Amino acid sequence: MEISVTGRHMEISDALRDYAQLAITNALRDFPRIESAHLVLEIEKHRHNAEINVQGPPHIRAEGKATTEDLYASIDAAIERAARQVRKHWDKMTDHRHESLAEVERELTAPSE
Repeated sequence: MEISVTGRHMEISDALRDYAQLAITNALRDFPRIESAHLVLEIEKHRHNAEINVQGPPHIRAEGKATTEDLYASIDAAIERAARQVRKHWDKMTDHRHESLAEVERELTAPSE
Protein backbone atom coordinates (compact mmCIF):
# COMPACT_ATOMS: atom_id res chain seq x y z
CA MET A 1 0.00 0.00 0.00
CA GLU A 2 1.30 3.41 -0.93
CA ILE A 3 0.92 5.92 1.90
CA SER A 4 1.58 9.62 1.47
CA VAL A 5 1.38 12.31 4.14
CA THR A 6 1.42 15.97 3.16
CA GLY A 7 0.96 19.23 4.98
CA ARG A 8 -1.03 22.18 3.79
CA HIS A 9 0.81 25.37 4.77
CA MET A 10 2.94 23.47 7.28
CA GLU A 11 5.99 21.24 7.50
CA ILE A 12 5.50 17.61 8.50
CA SER A 13 8.03 16.33 11.02
CA ASP A 14 9.44 12.82 10.73
CA ALA A 15 7.79 11.77 14.00
CA LEU A 16 4.38 12.96 12.79
CA ARG A 17 4.84 11.24 9.42
CA ASP A 18 5.85 7.97 11.10
CA TYR A 19 2.88 8.16 13.49
CA ALA A 20 0.44 8.74 10.62
CA GLN A 21 1.88 5.96 8.46
CA LEU A 22 1.76 3.48 11.35
CA ALA A 23 -1.83 4.46 12.21
CA ILE A 24 -2.96 4.04 8.59
CA THR A 25 -1.19 0.70 8.26
CA ASN A 26 -2.75 -0.61 11.49
CA ALA A 27 -6.26 0.59 10.65
CA LEU A 28 -6.25 -0.85 7.12
CA ARG A 29 -4.23 -4.05 7.62
CA ASP A 30 -7.38 -6.21 7.31
CA PHE A 31 -7.91 -4.96 3.76
CA PRO A 32 -4.97 -6.13 1.62
CA ARG A 33 -6.43 -4.86 -1.65
CA ILE A 34 -6.19 -1.19 -0.65
CA GLU A 35 -3.81 0.46 -3.09
CA SER A 36 -3.16 3.92 -1.67
CA ALA A 37 -3.91 6.28 1.17
CA HIS A 38 -3.27 10.02 1.09
CA LEU A 39 -3.37 12.04 4.33
CA VAL A 40 -3.46 15.85 4.25
CA LEU A 41 -2.80 17.77 7.48
CA GLU A 42 -3.56 21.43 8.06
CA ILE A 43 -3.43 23.85 10.98
CA GLU A 44 -5.72 26.90 11.08
CA LYS A 45 -5.36 28.93 14.27
CA HIS A 46 -6.41 26.46 16.97
CA ARG A 47 -8.08 23.96 14.62
CA HIS A 48 -6.10 20.97 13.45
CA ASN A 49 -7.59 19.36 10.35
CA ALA A 50 -6.85 15.92 8.96
CA GLU A 51 -8.27 14.57 5.72
CA ILE A 52 -7.60 11.11 4.32
CA ASN A 53 -8.50 9.57 0.97
CA VAL A 54 -8.25 5.79 0.59
CA GLN A 55 -8.43 4.06 -2.78
CA GLY A 56 -8.55 0.43 -3.74
CA PRO A 57 -9.88 -1.60 -6.61
CA PRO A 58 -12.37 0.13 -8.89
CA HIS A 59 -15.19 0.66 -6.40
CA ILE A 60 -13.40 1.10 -3.08
CA ARG A 61 -13.02 4.75 -2.19
CA ALA A 62 -13.28 6.22 1.27
CA GLU A 63 -12.77 9.67 2.72
CA GLY A 64 -12.43 10.76 6.32
CA LYS A 65 -12.21 14.28 7.72
CA ALA A 66 -11.72 15.41 11.29
CA THR A 67 -11.09 18.69 13.10
CA THR A 68 -9.97 18.86 16.72
CA GLU A 69 -7.62 20.88 18.90
CA ASP A 70 -4.97 18.13 18.78
CA LEU A 71 -3.35 17.05 15.51
CA TYR A 72 -2.84 13.44 16.65
CA ALA A 73 -6.51 13.14 17.63
CA SER A 74 -7.53 14.53 14.23
CA ILE A 75 -5.36 11.96 12.48
CA ASP A 76 -6.87 9.11 14.49
CA ALA A 77 -10.45 10.28 13.95
CA ALA A 78 -10.05 10.77 10.19
CA ILE A 79 -8.40 7.37 9.75
CA GLU A 80 -11.13 5.67 11.80
CA ARG A 81 -13.87 7.27 9.67
CA ALA A 82 -12.24 6.12 6.43
CA ALA A 83 -11.58 2.63 7.84
CA ARG A 84 -15.25 2.36 8.88
CA GLN A 85 -16.32 3.18 5.31
CA VAL A 86 -13.93 0.61 3.84
CA ARG A 87 -15.11 -1.99 6.38
CA LYS A 88 -18.76 -1.29 5.50
CA HIS A 89 -18.06 -1.66 1.77
CA TRP A 90 -16.03 -4.83 2.38
CA ASP A 91 -18.83 -6.35 4.48
CA LYS A 92 -21.36 -5.59 1.75
CA MET A 93 -19.22 -7.38 -0.80
CA THR A 94 -18.78 -10.49 1.35
CA ASP A 95 -22.16 -10.73 3.13
CA HIS A 96 -24.52 -10.34 0.19
CA ARG A 97 -23.75 -13.55 -1.59
CA HIS A 98 -26.42 -16.00 -2.62
CA GLU A 99 -26.93 -19.18 -0.69
CA SER A 100 -25.43 -22.23 -2.29
CA LEU A 101 -27.73 -24.62 -4.10
CA ALA A 102 -26.87 -27.43 -1.67
CA GLU A 103 -28.09 -25.38 1.31
CA VAL A 104 -31.38 -24.60 -0.42
CA GLU A 105 -31.91 -28.29 -1.31
CA ARG A 106 -31.21 -29.32 2.29
CA GLU A 107 -33.83 -26.89 3.56
CA LEU A 108 -36.41 -28.14 1.04
CA THR A 109 -35.84 -31.83 1.78
CA ALA A 110 -35.54 -31.49 5.55
CA PRO A 111 -38.44 -33.13 7.39
CA SER A 112 -40.84 -30.57 8.75
CA GLU A 113 -42.32 -30.92 12.20
